[in-house]
Amino acid sequence: MKKQILIFTAVLFSAFAFSQAADERGYLVKTGDTAPDFSMKLTDGKTVKLSSLRGKVVMLQFTASWCGVCRKEMPFIERDIWQKHKANPNFALLAIDRDEPLETVVQFAKTTGITYPIGLDPKADIFALYADRKAGITRNVIIDKNGKIVMLTRLYDEKEFAGMVNVIDNLLK
Repeated sequence: MKKQILIFTAVLFSAFAFSQAADERGYLVKTGDTAPDFSMKLTDGKTVKLSSLRGKVVMLQFTASWCGVCRKEMPFIERDIWQKHKANPNFALLAIDRDEPLETVVQFAKTTGITYPIGLDPKADIFALYADRKAGITRNVIIDKNGKIVMLTRLYDEKEFAGMVNVIDNLLK
């Protein structure tokens, strides 16, 4: 019985400690951390592994078709970041669509007019590496060439977005 109580207490403590790890915006990671690695299938069928992009500046955009704020932000990402840097071999942009089937994600890209790569996160396991599963999406993670997180955004704020564009531009100089 003592052993069961100890195990239960340890599990309870672990769950509590994990839930406390998220910051006020729901992030489990912070600037300066090495970005958690993952593999993701893109809508074109290719698979990408984050660690294979070391040496590049990487932008991760967590999104979903049902997210109105995502839809508002995506044209700006397309225009101000992707179109500006897509030809730069030192840059990668990956949208990570949370918990939606391929057909929905492909249609989402068409309706929003974005041309940057979108990957599938069918059970939100990639999202859960970066933020609490219960946290909202509409978030961006900027990763430097060494794989370190240098900026985290939440929702769409014009000033924060402009700052993110500047961070990416400066990292690519």
